[in-house]
Amino acid sequence: MNAPDLIERIENFVYDDISLGQSARTVRTLTLADIQAFAAVSGDTNPAHLDPVYADATLFHGVIAHGMWGGALISALLGTVFPGPGTIYLHQALHFSRPVRVGDTLTVIVTVTAKEDEKKRVELDCQVINQKGDCVLHGQARVLAPTQKVSMPRAHLPQITLFDPLARFEALLQLGDGLAPVPCAVVHPCSADALRAALQAAERGLIEPLLIGPESRLRQLAEEADLDLAGVAIDPVPHSHAAAARAAELAAQGRVEALMKGSLHTDELVRAVQAVAALQTQRRMSHVFRVDVPMYPKPLLLTDCALNIRPGLQEKADIVQNAIGLAQVLGIARPKVAVLAAVETVHAELPSTLDAAALCQMARRGQITGGLLDGPLAFDNAISLQAARSKHLESEVAGDADVLVVPDLESGNLLANQLEYLAGATACGVALGARVPIALTSRADGVTARVASALLAKLVAHQHRRVRP
Repeated sequence: MNAPDLIERIENFVYDDISLGQSARTVRTLTLADIQAFAAVSGDTNPAHLDPVYADATLFHGVIAHGMWGGALISALLGTVFPGPGTIYLHQALHFSRPVRVGDTLTVIVTVTAKEDEKKRVELDCQVINQKGDCVLHGQARVLAPTQKVSMPRAHLPQITLFDPLARFEALLQLGDGLAPVPCAVVHPCSADALRAALQAAERGLIEPLLIGPESRLRQLAEEADLDLAGVAIDPVPHSHAAAARAAELAAQGRVEALMKGSLHTDELVRAVQAVAALQTQRRMSHVFRVDVPMYPKPLLLTDCALNIRPGLQEKADIVQNAIGLAQVLGIARPKVAVLAAVETVHAELPSTLDAAALCQMARRGQITGGLLDGPLAFDNAISLQAARSKHLESEVAGDADVLVVPDLESGNLLANQLEYLAGATACGVALGARVPIALTSRADGVTARVASALLAKLVAHQHRRVRP
């Protein structure tokens, strides 16, 4: 079969080929994605179509499709099947008789009831019937039928990928349901987003915040941003250096179980933590991003993109172990860890490939536990099963990674920013390896990323209560 034969064609019915009683039909099953896409395109965000809680309290007792979605199915049939291309819509009457719900399979039927030879007009009865045989929508259409025959390839449609950052965010926060908020030092929250995020994290039951910073500045900022600090504890210190040191001190004393970065440099806070012996563990501190990428079917953990500039083999082993621990806290029993490099083969001139191979061997010998490692893997092989198969890679990790381990901070930072700013990913992050977790994001991050990072810190803090690091 030649390639052109694989292309679906579309043909019309000209006026002279149309007879009274002639009919055509199409079938379509409604999905939740259909409802969401229709809402996004039309701007109709009626909660009866999008909010299950609201919809359950309505007359219909559940989410229903937009009425005009069914009307659009009639339009699609008239424009692409019968009469087809060249048809001009003149009039449509619609009567909505039953709701349409997710999973309903609709049969759309149009039948010719009248013809007007002089003006080439056609009247059609329109019926939309569900899988139970119930008519959910009916009406009459009047069209100007085509007079010239058309046979052409069906138009190519772009792929629609629905990505709902807010829904992903809310689903993430649900991981903390049933767990008490943890005492948390919010370090120098001297920006509107940092302060607002701390208060929202408290409202959502993630943390019990202790704001550490210049009190007068914090109160002025709260007033300017219309934020209420009533009942919120403040530990006054003059500047960010003092705030970082004070937070580390309180953590060492056990008075807080987590830290949350405000508007200060990452290294400023991390160095303060590293300077306190009581906060150190046997493991290297490292940072893990949790990213939701629209085109990837599950969250990805990305490490280390923030703390370790050029980690050696043992440091990478700690980085991997920290990430595995976070993955398990997030509910992934045995995370699949892809150790990234430029290529998927070991090459003496590429140290990252040697480290990747060594890390996998360490995992096989029990020096790294809890995860399934493979590497070196190029980025495409790690996240694309098709790419992995094209290179004949037999791997339980390739194409299905939960964790991506980057060679160094520079490559990791570039990858994280590319995913966020070019691929539309949403991200949050936490620093691990110390006695307390640190909700750690960029100073440029908004409230949502900061609150999500606080959730990660809360989960890790509760894990530390069960198993002291």
